[in-house]
Amino acid sequence: MIPARLIYKNGSVRFLDQRLLPDKIKYLTARDAAGVRKAIKDMVLRGAPLIGCSAAYGMLLALKGLKTGSKPALKKELAKRAAFLKSARPTAVPLFSMTDRMLKKAFETIDASDSRTAGGLLSGLKSALTKEAASVVAEDVNSTKKMAGHGLKLLKKGSTVMTHCNTGALATMGIGTALAVVTEGWKKGKIKYAYAGETRPYLQGARLTIWELKRNGVPSALLTDNMAAHIMATEKIDAVLIGADRIAANGDTANKIGSYGLAIMAGYHGIPFYVVAPVPTIDLSISSGKEIKIEERSKEEVIKVKGSYIAPRGIDVRHPGFDVTPAGLITAIITENGVINPVNGGNILRNIKAAKHK
Repeated sequence: MIPARLIYKNGSVRFLDQRLLPDKIKYLTARDAAGVRKAIKDMVLRGAPLIGCSAAYGMLLALKGLKTGSKPALKKELAKRAAFLKSARPTAVPLFSMTDRMLKKAFETIDASDSRTAGGLLSGLKSALTKEAASVVAEDVNSTKKMAGHGLKLLKKGSTVMTHCNTGALATMGIGTALAVVTEGWKKGKIKYAYAGETRPYLQGARLTIWELKRNGVPSALLTDNMAAHIMATEKIDAVLIGADRIAANGDTANKIGSYGLAIMAGYHGIPFYVVAPVPTIDLSISSGKEIKIEERSKEEVIKVKGSYIAPRGIDVRHPGFDVTPAGLITAIITENGVINPVNGGNILRNIKAAKHK
């Protein structure tokens, strides 16, 4: 079993501190929106779906210390707190979409309230946002199961696959995105072996993915990132499976740094390259990956591993946390609504609309 990633209780949120895995299982408590923002920014939690769920609870905690006045003033203050929460990280779209969803619910609740007291209005807000946050989590859990099911249909029995970063249960409130296809595939005989890339420099693959695979009993091995091409050339790899932090309207996909290179290598070797991500990851407001803001993270994460320097101090460092894979290199995008293939704007829109007709 993978430990709970987020626990909401008694007006606070406990996050599994993923920075300490696999050495320690420890929780960090956030008691207000600022605490949630810090947890997201500092990588206590990560993974686009989990960031979205955490943002939902961040907006619930944003009600703390809220002073009621006129309805417009109340909305203005909540919008300010939402903007602060969204400033935690720039790339993963669920941070923005789920914060905005909660803000919209708050505005609707304020507009509909006929409470004559400040306490009554705040009580109504808390009740509405508590239910909305729970719905965000329930939808995430449900979507991970559906994505795994759709993904398995694309794999032949006994497949060997490769994955990058961490897209398992640790990245969601459910069973995961791309890694859920792997773990469920192992249970059903579709997958016989998995390779996990280490994912330099933050080592999500080395610290988290291989740990999840081991705990789920999946036969697997860890690769350093520069071994992927050699393994593709010398062994039979049936598919590469990755997640996504943001997908543009045309299908260009931002994911953890190194994903683009894997897509190029997979294309050269004739290996299907699949992106597994829920619909909220799709950002129709941007036409292509050129508009995706790529987060530049600390140089310390590059030159240090677990607190020890592996490079000279004071050197210049580049640390883009993500890269963008062009839609043309993606075999298919798998969402909870089904498979997008070929990957283009029209098929993405049809996939998004499919949920409305189910």
